[in-house]
Amino acid sequence: MFSKPSKAASSSARTEALEAPRKSLPCSLIAENVSVDGDLASDGDVQLDGALRGDLKVTNLSIGETGQVEGTITADAVEVRGRVVGAIAARSVRLFASARIDGDITHEQLAIEAGAHFAGRSLKAQPVQEQLSLPIAAE
Repeated sequence: MFSKPSKAASSSARTEALEAPRKSLPCSLIAENVSVDGDLASDGDVQLDGALRGDLKVTNLSIGETGQVEGTITADAVEVRGRVVGAIAARSVRLFASARIDGDITHEQLAIEAGAHFAGRSLKAQPVQEQLSLPIAAE
């Protein structure tokens, strides 16, 4: 009843604590007066009001009206109010009226407000479960 827990039980508790979901991170801001040359990666949210020339790989990206990206964007969700020259790959993409996109968008959900400029292809991404259920061709 009051026995000492086994080492296996305590080590599994430590493993569960290490694998627990991370607390949410504050949003990173690239301000209007900031210009970045190079790739940017984050497992959190990014608000881009400045200029970035390079590839972005983030969880959630919001590009403000003064924000500009020249490169490939990979994210879970993208909101664009500024300018993007390059491809966007995200589960959810929303283009606001002030958005200017020159590149392809691969998405599961796409919303485009009236007034947004989009020159490129809209490519519907298949959810992961549908991709796994496709038969494999025998060679």
